[in-house]
Amino acid sequence: MSFLDGLFKRAGKLGKIIALAEGEDYRAAKAAEILTKNKVCKVVLIGDERAIEFNFPELDLDGVAFENPKSAANSANYAKELFELRREKGMTWENADKLVRGNAMYYGCLSLKMGDIDGLVGGAVFSSADVSRAAFQIIKAAKGITSVSSCFIIVPPEGFPYSKTPYVFSDCAVIPEPTCEQLADIASAAYLSAKNIVEATPKIAMLSFSTMGSAKHELCEKIQAALKIVKERHPDYEIDGEMQLDAAIVPSVGKQKAPESSVAGQANVLIFPNLDAGNIGYKIAQRFGGCMAIGPIMQGLAKPVNDLSRGCTAEDIAAVAAITALQCEN
Repeated sequence: MSFLDGLFKRAGKLGKIIALAEGEDYRAAKAAEILTKNKVCKVVLIGDERAIEFNFPELDLDGVAFENPKSAANSANYAKELFELRREKGMTWENADKLVRGNAMYYGCLSLKMGDIDGLVGGAVFSSADVSRAAFQIIKAAKGITSVSSCFIIVPPEGFPYSKTPYVFSDCAVIPEPTCEQLADIASAAYLSAKNIVEATPKIAMLSFSTMGSAKHELCEKIQAALKIVKERHPDYEIDGEMQLDAAIVPSVGKQKAPESSVAGQANVLIFPNLDAGNIGYKIAQRFGGCMAIGPIMQGLAKPVNDLSRGCTAEDIAAVAAITALQCEN
């Protein structure tokens, strides 16, 4: 069974309702067909049902629900909720109503907050900033979480020499230049993503251009400081660094560069030093390496809202929706 088949099977046991914010985009509608046929979750396409069915007559959307924010019965209640949530920030009733009826991410996040759906996926058309803004304003961080971040589940192609199971890359979409404390939060969140989504025993490498002090620079010291915080908070974690990528995942290189590390050469969770490195890293793995990149998966929100790359496929959206259903249980 492939990783994706396993995701679908696990999610299908939960019976969750997942909304796709960009229902009028072909990829989202196709993902709804895939999810429904495979009984992964109950799907809500946010958009105009008539337009979707007219534009994509070849799709079988039997069993898919539709909600058009412009005319939905819930829109007035959602606008009231948004007004109450944001009035101290200057939100007016008119602007709240306009946002709910005109922005599917706001409509979807309010539907999630009010308990009418279990999870939300967007980002095929919306930018990551659009997705994050709605999620942060309406859903907000889970209790005890100070830094919401993201991860990608990176599924290697057939024949990949270093691992047959997926990797977790973090953070690749949210925090541009994390502090030491934020890097520690990212590592902790990625640990849980590896356990709960990949069902792997996490071995975490804090990535850098240096391995275990081979270079002396303040950027390396920042990674070392973050590692210290994680170890103090979670002494049971298998985590090490700072490490270069090859030392983290290639057994022979890990043995040579960090012979005393139980993580070197075995890492399956890779923590990038900043958003430049993380975003570039996952796209190199995807485009040069032929890996499937599922995400970005948001970590640390009170309820699951997940982003997509605007270059995503229908299959990518279906995979993120399945993960979103699994996050409802955690």
